[in-house]
Amino acid sequence: MDIFGVPLQAMMSQLLLGLVNGSFYAMLSLGLAIIFGLLNVINFSHGALYMMGAFLAWMGLSYFNLNYWQMLVLAPLAVGVFGIVIERTMLRWLYKLDHLYGLLLTFGITLMLEGVFRSIFGVSGQPYSTPDLLAGSTDIGFMTLPNYRAWVVVVSMAVCFSTWFIIEKTKIGSYLRAGTENPKLVEAFGINVPLMVTATFGFGAALAGFAGVLAAPIIQVSPLMGSNLIIVVFAVVVIGGMGSILGAILTGVGLGVIEGMTRVFYPEASATVVFVVMVIVLLLRPAGLFGKEN
Repeated sequence: MDIFGVPLQAMMSQLLLGLVNGSFYAMLSLGLAIIFGLLNVINFSHGALYMMGAFLAWMGLSYFNLNYWQMLVLAPLAVGVFGIVIERTMLRWLYKLDHLYGLLLTFGITLMLEGVFRSIFGVSGQPYSTPDLLAGSTDIGFMTLPNYRAWVVVVSMAVCFSTWFIIEKTKIGSYLRAGTENPKLVEAFGINVPLMVTATFGFGAALAGFAGVLAAPIIQVSPLMGSNLIIVVFAVVVIGGMGSILGAILTGVGLGVIEGMTRVFYPEASATVVFVVMVIVLLLRPAGLFGKEN
């Protein structure tokens, strides 16, 4: 069966690929949106933290025989702790300064992390095998669905919307938002605002590490995997609206699908379609699709 001259199976395969890419865009842009929306920091090191999560998963299996499921928990925790160290030792001094200082600092951290991993592991990718439980594929009639890619989409969406619910719909989330808008008032109620800020940055970093572990069986683990993705993720955040958590999730998934469909109908534009959408959105709505106009 053909749709607009394209076989249905080919179209559905690209749709699935778009959903997988969109899941990574959503999770990474979610971490960026949380850090910017609650802490007002443009975290350019997010791609490097994503790369670190993938490398930790690979090292856990190669050196310590820790399987995928163990590293799916341990790697994000380790990346989150690393993020906490960054926030406590460096970023905390920049909160009252211009956004540019935080951007430059995190860009420098990115260069250092990539340099360290490149000097140790080189630039060639390291393979990471798919866990046995999720190996193989399922025939769903009109296409063959790889089990691992389906898992990535499901778990990414579960994590993203659970995070949105906690931040937007629970008391913990209201404390976070209030603590960043009026820290003195919140501290008067006995809430440790600096600890909340540190935990928020650590959680955003852990999300990047979690995405890195999910990506390891799909793409080869390399020091450059984060830098290849972070520019697109920043575009996703801008389109969704800087600081909008729901906007980051929905825009990430939507742009992944648009990118996948572009590969079907006009492959030459697939690498730039996200940026074309960004230009159009900024021209029509400078605050982004879900951002708040000043």
